[in-house]
Amino acid sequence: MKKSSTALVSMIMASVLLAACGNNNNAGNTSGDTGGNTTPASEAPAASNASGDEAANQDISGTITFLTNRTDMIGKEYDDYAKRFKEKYPNAEIQFEAITDLDKTTKIRMSSGDFPDVVLIPTIPNSDLPNYFAPLDDLGLTDNIYFKDFKSYEGKLYGISVGATTTGIVYNKKAFADAGITELPKTLDEFYAASEKLKANGVVPLASNFKDQWPLYPWASEIPTSIAGNANLNNERINSDEPFQMDNAYGQGMSILRTMYEKGYLEPDVNSTNWEQSKKDVASGKFAMFMIGNWAIPQVASSGTTSDNVGFFPLPYDNSGKVNVTLAPDWAYGVNKDSKHLETAKAFVKWMLEESGFDEFGGFIPVIKDKEPAVPQLQEFNSFNPVTLEAVADDPQVTDVVNKAQITKEAMVQEFVLAKDPQSILDKYNKAWAKAKKDVAK
Repeated sequence: MKKSSTALVSMIMASVLLAACGNNNNAGNTSGDTGGNTTPASEAPAASNASGDEAANQDISGTITFLTNRTDMIGKEYDDYAKRFKEKYPNAEIQFEAITDLDKTTKIRMSSGDFPDVVLIPTIPNSDLPNYFAPLDDLGLTDNIYFKDFKSYEGKLYGISVGATTTGIVYNKKAFADAGITELPKTLDEFYAASEKLKANGVVPLASNFKDQWPLYPWASEIPTSIAGNANLNNERINSDEPFQMDNAYGQGMSILRTMYEKGYLEPDVNSTNWEQSKKDVASGKFAMFMIGNWAIPQVASSGTTSDNVGFFPLPYDNSGKVNVTLAPDWAYGVNKDSKHLETAKAFVKWMLEESGFDEFGGFIPVIKDKEPAVPQLQEFNSFNPVTLEAVADDPQVTDVVNKAQITKEAMVQEFVLAKDPQSILDKYNKAWAKAKKDVAK
């Protein structure tokens, strides 16, 4: 996670989130999400430059393919994107290919030397980026985006995040009201008390999506970072042979979910639910909450409810009444350096960031710093006055240790929650960590 520049980033986040309250766009239409064009006025070409712009647009040509994980947008929103992109660049065509196991499949395609023009960059070391991707510094966005160091190497930018996210509680407002919850919890004890009221009212308080595993990521990364108030927490593990302790941020974060499990505040059978169904269950009020990123807000709203019935607040991880939250990147766009239509692929990336409206559709905070967000729930989130920690890029040495130890953080959360002795799980992962750290150092 990124260096904590809390004072500056808090000011930025405050202005970003407050801007949302002035935007009346509803994140709940078009299947629950807005997909409208949010092109800033600055992108409109001046009349005197029209011919020059037209000439530049004529240079963008050829057919390119974008490899994406959004299978739900095929035949729907992506058709609109293709139409609008061609309206701007008449000689260009964009095709979309959607896959489910994005990280693994993209790596396989890249290793073969034959992969699409634009992809979402998988988990590879930044030192490998120049082997596969073209620099994007010529798009003119480098100095006005969050997370510019995340997918950079030796001073060149190779990837730009599709959007920024913060993590919190996405909840069904009617489920809260029906359970007699009149004020949102601002302390951990209040959070447990609200969960008890929901359970007593026949509602599953928190959808963990335990079986799917990946939705458990906040409990092992974002929440510990918030508890520690240290955006560099995950990288600082390299300084210890035993980074996972019951009484530090990792143990404290996972212990909240363990407590929710022990009190019966998760699904009755944690191994029976899945992400797609749980969105419908939260929308209907059968389940009340997720601990997830703001990107999930429009997905819940599109699953059987309306946007104004979906709320968002920071998880109160202790009883201080104060809360830290992380601002983190999502997948990053990358352009195949061997694309036959390199300039068209780059133009598509810029168009997606500036004009497509995908950040609004996906529930993201725009990665372009001066672009206003269009997710109204962020105003509610910001009313808690969170201190924002902008995530930092992973230290390559830490990544090497994690890979060598074969640590999957979500699997660690699963084991920790279900174990008779959670300390034994931490001991297991500490042992693997220490051995891998020693091996990597050789």
